[in-house]
Amino acid sequence: MKLTVNNISQRYGSNEVLKDVSFSACSGEVVALLGPNGSGKSTLIKTLCDLMPPKAGKVDIDGRDVACLQPIERAKLIGYVPQNVQYAPFTTVLDTVLVGRRPYVQWSYSMDDLDMASRAMETMDILDLRGRYVNELSGGQRQRVFIARALAQSPQFYLFDEPTSSLDLKHQLRTMRIMHEVVHGQDRGMIVAMHDLNLALRYSDKVLMLKDKGVYAYGRPEDVLTPEAIHDVYGVESFIMESERGLFIVPDEPSDGTCAEG
Repeated sequence: MKLTVNNISQRYGSNEVLKDVSFSACSGEVVALLGPNGSGKSTLIKTLCDLMPPKAGKVDIDGRDVACLQPIERAKLIGYVPQNVQYAPFTTVLDTVLVGRRPYVQWSYSMDDLDMASRAMETMDILDLRGRYVNELSGGQRQRVFIARALAQSPQFYLFDEPTSSLDLKHQLRTMRIMHEVVHGQDRGMIVAMHDLNLALRYSDKVLMLKDKGVYAYGRPEDVLTPEAIHDVYGVESFIMESERGLFIVPDEPSDGTCAEG
């Protein structure tokens, strides 16, 4: 399947955030969405899943306009995990993950739905938490619950907004490896907004870099994440190191002597 973005523009009131953004993402690809704070990453993710209908342009999946899809159809195609997920207190982890199966439920959850939820929890290493209330968990544990819910949903495209922001280093690496395996093993697509350039370099197939309301560059991570591009977009000097495990970006101090937000 192919998700195509055609000349998307978006704004909050009179404040234009995105202008003429175009790109495409296919099944079997992890696309990392990069850019400094305020560059429109979260807004673009919300626009792609029609939480914010575009002010101009169109998003389609295999020629079907996302805005014209019924909610259940859209939920089978797109799984969205925001930065801050709203959740009902005193809801168990199992019940929360099972919500991902709702697009497929006619009367009540089946054994297949329960099995999908269990496998998703096992994948995210939270099976032992299934009876706990979500509001009792740490921020990182909750984030893994919501990713498990998206895995149980089993959409064609995963749209994640900074899914590793609340995770420790071990679970950042593990989560990105899991999603890379899901995308490639199950022929799904993923667009993930993130800040960590090295995670993007290691686990993405393509990188979309935003600057000045539009697309600065789009392509293979090793082609996009150059010292020149990092300086232009983030205002940070850097160099690329190569080791037996691949390429790594080593940042230096911001070029203006201040702390960068990226």
